[in-house]
Amino acid sequence: MSDLTADAVATEHAGASPEGGNPAAPGGGRTVAAAVPPSLVTRLAAGVTATGEPSVVETVAPLTGERLAGLPRSTPADVEVAFQLARRAQSAWAALPVRRRAAVLLRFHDLLLKRQDEALDLVQAETGKARLHAFEEVMAVAMAARHYGRGAQGYLKDRRRGGALPVLTHTVEARRPKGVVGHISPWNYPLELCIGDLLPAFVAGNAVVNKPDTQTALTALWARELLIEAGLPADLWQVVIGDGPVIGPAVVEHADYVSFTGSTRTGREVAQRAAARLVGASLELGGKNAMLVLSDADLDAAAAGAVRACFSSAGQLCISIERLLVHRSVAEEFLERFVARTRALRLGGGLAYGADMGSLVSARQLDTTTRHVEEAVKAGATVLAGGRARPELGPYFHEPTILDGVTPGMAVCGEETFGPVVSVYRFDTEEEAVAAANSTPYGLNSSVWTRDLRRGRAVAARLRTGTVNVNESYAAAYGSVGAPMGGMGDSGLGRRHGAEGILRFTEAQTIATQRVMPIAPSFGLDDRQFAAVMTGGLRVLKALRFK
Repeated sequence: MSDLTADAVATEHAGASPEGGNPAAPGGGRTVAAAVPPSLVTRLAAGVTATGEPSVVETVAPLTGERLAGLPRSTPADVEVAFQLARRAQSAWAALPVRRRAAVLLRFHDLLLKRQDEALDLVQAETGKARLHAFEEVMAVAMAARHYGRGAQGYLKDRRRGGALPVLTHTVEARRPKGVVGHISPWNYPLELCIGDLLPAFVAGNAVVNKPDTQTALTALWARELLIEAGLPADLWQVVIGDGPVIGPAVVEHADYVSFTGSTRTGREVAQRAAARLVGASLELGGKNAMLVLSDADLDAAAAGAVRACFSSAGQLCISIERLLVHRSVAEEFLERFVARTRALRLGGGLAYGADMGSLVSARQLDTTTRHVEEAVKAGATVLAGGRARPELGPYFHEPTILDGVTPGMAVCGEETFGPVVSVYRFDTEEEAVAAANSTPYGLNSSVWTRDLRRGRAVAARLRTGTVNVNESYAAAYGSVGAPMGGMGDSGLGRRHGAEGILRFTEAQTIATQRVMPIAPSFGLDDRQFAAVMTGGLRVLKALRFK
């Protein structure tokens, strides 16, 4: 496709599809080449910490398969320099009042919404996702900026705690920044999973050395540029680029805290390296998420929700649904609706609204998706919708796919596909559905559909996942930025969002001031008398219900 732009391909094939296949979305918007000119790449690349004469790492536009950018490759020595620069900037930043740091986030919020088309073009160009799904990232980041911009003072303020001796001991819990956070962010949500996590780190008083995935580094560099425009000191956010096995360990080696989003396998390695240095880490990892359609569900709403749950960002979302559990009594009615909606999804790669699903990001993701589908079909599964690649639309397009008859021996049953593929399973009882949903080592997200909200919340409480959405796919829980979001089991450690999302970037410090008398024998009491007085005092405190 070297002589065609994604827009031209989409226009040429608009409305056309292989027999029974998904229709192509009409073209529109700018081409990738126009949206990401060499001048923009050069400007953004200047934000990479890479000394000397660095080698160049190439990225590819998923929508066309053509070269997108050449970026400087950092070395482990560059990572060390990045941490040095960040540490020098961090002390002055931490000394500012929280309200001053929070004001930067609020200005960034406004700039992001004003210039969102720039962000959308970059996210689409680097990931291949549909524009609506790119907008989800803009929306999520704006919500995080507003939340922590407004709430940071409350989260970080000194808090009075019960002292050792009432009245005599004045105790305060304070929050201090970790120092320099090492942040390793993935390619699938390059705006949200990069800066969305960094905003609370910055407002808590930290500096950051960020290793974004090379494929989507332009989006991270653009966000850095915008945050600097909003008032962030430039040295406070260092960006390093390079191969994960080389640069990732170097980031962990120097960090005071590590924030990582990615695969469970790599997350284990990050956790081991951080633990060896006695450094804290938060890890959002993989998932094999389930959606439960109960017997009393609104089937039209559930079918529409399943489309969002399974095929947003072409299924390349940690919290997307890959297992669909449907009560046997409504399974056929539900599937009729779900299959029809899935087959109607418009595939396209124009840098404009209108496509329902975009491309996968790489040949690797396409290969995994294709392998899971083909192996399942060969072993006896049935394709209800999709099931094939669409190379006429772009090199990594694959139709949204629904599989029935999947069994435990198939790779698609237990492995994370991270593509537009969902498997359907039927259940007879609520207990059976809960057991099936929990029958995986992962525990990131789940979804429950029912007309009885009390029942939905009761089922949700039995699911072993960090977030559960009742009558929504993933956006309700993820978008509730005042509440924690993260995984259980093999899906990770720690939480983003809410209090945990900012306090993870701080150290708790207790400052206790003793007054009048020490906690030791005094006023002429000997050891035995002191122990007797304190024993009586402890009994009184319990009787008076002191904590």
